[in-house]
Amino acid sequence: MKFSSQHVLRPLRHTRSFHSTHMISSHIGLKPIPIPPSVVLSLPPSSISPTLPMTSPLAQRYITVTGPLGKHVVPILPPIILSPLSQTSLFSSSSPSPSSTSTSSTDDATQQKESIEQPTPTLSLTIHNRDSKQHRSLWGLTRSLIHNAVQGVTIGYTLELRLVGVGYRASVEPIPPVFLALQAQVPRIARPNKPGSPPYVLPPLPENRLNIKLGYAHPVLIDIPRDIEVETPQPTKIILRGTDKQKLGRFAAKIRRWRKPEPYRGKGIFVGDETIKLKEIKKK
Repeated sequence: MKFSSQHVLRPLRHTRSFHSTHMISSHIGLKPIPIPPSVVLSLPPSSISPTLPMTSPLAQRYITVTGPLGKHVVPILPPIILSPLSQTSLFSSSSPSPSSTSTSSTDDATQQKESIEQPTPTLSLTIHNRDSKQHRSLWGLTRSLIHNAVQGVTIGYTLELRLVGVGYRASVEPIPPVFLALQAQVPRIARPNKPGSPPYVLPPLPENRLNIKLGYAHPVLIDIPRDIEVETPQPTKIILRGTDKQKLGRFAAKIRRWRKPEPYRGKGIFVGDETIKLKEIKKK
């Protein structure tokens, strides 16, 4: 077969270009999760068969994370192996001997520093097959979910929204009793559980709502979930607080959906440190 001048050999699109360094994968799952003393974990069986289907009752494993701000349940899929908590404590339990009661203040400060610097208990995860891409992805995902739950029940999460636009303002107001009575009359049905997810519990009915003016002919009314706190220190600023990072992000996206930032005038609802690059208006 003869090739004409029109036939040009091109490299395949799926081939990778040459680099002097190899590709580095993420190793989030390898990092141990520090457990503060105010957090209590309820651990399931450490290891089960990775071939169990997710719909099997034997594959239903959950970690219950309880802290001063609430409780979260994190599903643990079959490929994940839980290591037992480290037995180290935050403060040393050794007491000074009677002969050392006359030590100086410098020695006391040194002992306190040594006791505080002791490592906190940690939880480590691993997987059955490190050569499986699916197992490695679940490894990092599960580690992130547990870490987010621990941080949520200890210090919580805060997210700020900014309203940029002429006449844009927001306020928090209670839902009128008439609408609360109508909501109570509507039958509520629990949705079916997804495979591997914790049992679904119907959330309580909201009591407050967010009233936002965004340039429409009507105000935008959004019910506020009970597990999320909303404040409006300024008419153009909304602060969300909660213990669940995923729910907080979904609620912020629900608010942002009403006025997404547009690139010509820079107006809209901005979440966190979100910015937008302005474009030049087309002139005729």
